[in-house]
Amino acid sequence: MRNEFVLYPAIDILGGKCVRLLRGEYEHKTEYSDHPVAVAERWLAAGASFLHVVDLDAARTGAPTNEQVIRDVVLRAAAAGAKVQVGGGIRTHAAIERWLAAGVARCVIGTAALQPGWIEEAVRRFGGEALVVGLDGRDGKLAVHGWTDQTDVSVVDLARQFAALGVRYALVTDVARDGTLQGANLELAQAVQAQGLAAIASGGIRDVTDVLAARRAGLAGAVAGRALYDGTLDLHAAYQALKEEAAC
Repeated sequence: MRNEFVLYPAIDILGGKCVRLLRGEYEHKTEYSDHPVAVAERWLAAGASFLHVVDLDAARTGAPTNEQVIRDVVLRAAAAGAKVQVGGGIRTHAAIERWLAAGVARCVIGTAALQPGWIEEAVRRFGGEALVVGLDGRDGKLAVHGWTDQTDVSVVDLARQFAALGVRYALVTDVARDGTLQGANLELAQAVQAQGLAAIASGGIRDVTDVLAARRAGLAGAVAGRALYDGTLDLHAAYQALKEEAAC
């Protein structure tokens, strides 16, 4: 059975501004807007049904630095009938509870996902549908703490563990491709999905061809970031292309 494919426009927030990082490196950032809520409104107007929002400050420090602006984005999305998944620094069950209470549909778990017992408890408390494990890899190995630290943990092996625990979704990012517009690592995402998770590809999406390739690979979705901000991907046109292909 094919997953219903969702294209998620990304809104990455650092210091209250909408930015993009190159390969997850904080020293290589590009600022696109001082108003993340206005950016959210732009993507919603283009037809987005689900936004992918990341607190980059929290990803690095664990402190929810941009919580209020993200709450504002969630409210705007809800008013448009859309949903939001939030990531960045979600390392406690209390943080998940707080975001879900604020109207967030899913929480993306990164560093905490190294602890299967922690995830098992999160599934028990919040349900697998509310959780997305962020599997950020370099050469197939997990990168953590805002991608600043490299581990020896296999992304695919970890995916298998979390699927067995009842997690539903995985956000699969090839850190080496993030922000490069070189195309997503569909092979890694497919390998994760083969373990029983609905895989969302992230990192490297350039244009509508890449988006359609992710759908044809049978994935659950793809996150587009820099391509939207640099103009190589027209969001409205991408949604139209997906709709037309789904109708075939």
